[in-house]
Amino acid sequence: MKRIILVLLMFCLVLTGCGKLSQKDIVKDLEKKFNDCSGYKLSGNLEINNNDETYNYEVKVSYKKKDYYKVILTNVSNNHTQIILKNDEGVFVITPSLNKSFKFQSDWPYKNSQIYLLNAIINDINNDEERKFEIKDGKYIFSTKVNYPNNSSLVKQKIEMNKSLKLKKVTVYDKNDTVNMKMTFDKIDYSSKFAKDYFDIDKIIDKKNVEEEVKETANLEDVIYPLFLPTGTKLIDEERVKKDDGERVIMTYDGEKSFVLVEETIDVLNEFTVIPSAGEPFQLMDTLGVMTTNSLSWSSAGIEYYLASDVMTNDEMVEVAQSITGIVSMK
Repeated sequence: MKRIILVLLMFCLVLTGCGKLSQKDIVKDLEKKFNDCSGYKLSGNLEINNNDETYNYEVKVSYKKKDYYKVILTNVSNNHTQIILKNDEGVFVITPSLNKSFKFQSDWPYKNSQIYLLNAIINDINNDEERKFEIKDGKYIFSTKVNYPNNSSLVKQKIEMNKSLKLKKVTVYDKNDTVNMKMTFDKIDYSSKFAKDYFDIDKIIDKKNVEEEVKETANLEDVIYPLFLPTGTKLIDEERVKKDDGERVIMTYDGEKSFVLVEETIDVLNEFTVIPSAGEPFQLMDTLGVMTTNSLSWSSAGIEYYLASDVMTNDEMVEVAQSITGIVSMK
C-alpha cells in the first residue's frame, strides 16, 4: 500500500510539472529561434519618459545574419523619421528630412543593451547571473541588469513573454525604480527574407521623396537655455553668428563643469550627404543624436544642437541636453 501511495504521489508531481518551462528552457528556445533564423522583422511601440514628458515611437526592425540591421524610428507626435542602418560599410544614422546621414565605424549594437533588438535582449538575460525569473498572470518574466554606458541611471529591465514564448514587452527602469523606456512588441517574424540591396543606403534614400520637413529656415529669436546646469556652472558669453541661410548662437558656460552649447537653424541639404563621424548613435528623448567622449549633437524642432565639454561626463551632458529637448519637443 505504501508503495502504491508513493507511486501515485510521484505521478502527481510529474503531472504538476508538465507544461511549466524552466527559465533555462525559455532562454534555450529564444536562442534557438534567433540562431536558426536567417533574418527577422519586428514592429512595435517605444515609449520614452523624461520627467513629465512622454515620447512615443513607431519602431520597425529588420535583421539579416550576421551583421545587417535596419531600425526605423518614427516619432508618433510629429511623424519625424530617423533610421539606424548597419551594413558592410559601417553604421549610419539617417535623417531623411534633412537629406543627411552620419556614418560611424562602430561596434553598434553590440556594446550596449538595446531595448528593441532580440539578440541584445537574449544577451542581457545570459550575462546576468543574478537575474530573476517568475511566472505571473500567465506571463514569463525575466528581471535583469542593463548596460547603458552613456546613461548610468538606467539599471534594470523586465522582459515579458507569453506562454507561447512570444516576446511582448521590455521595460527599463532607472535607479529610482521609475520607468524610463518601454518597448511593446506587436509582431515578430522569424522567417523574413530580404532583397539583395535591402540594407544598402542608396536603396533607403529615394532622392525624389525626401520628406518635406523643416524646409523653411527657422529663426533663433528665442534662444533655448538648458533648465539643468551642473552646480556652480553659469552662462558667461553668448554670441550670434549669421549664416548664409539662418543663424547660429554660441553659448559659453563656465565653472567646474564648463561647456559650450551651440544652437543653429537647420540646413536642409540639396543632395543626400553622408558625414563621417566619431562616436555612437544615441537616443535622446525625441530624436537620435551622436554621442562622443566629449560631445553630444542632435536636432529637434528645426534647430540643431551641439554640446561639448572636456570635463563633463556623458551622463552630465545627457542631463543638460534633456533639459533642452524637453522644452522644444513637438508634442
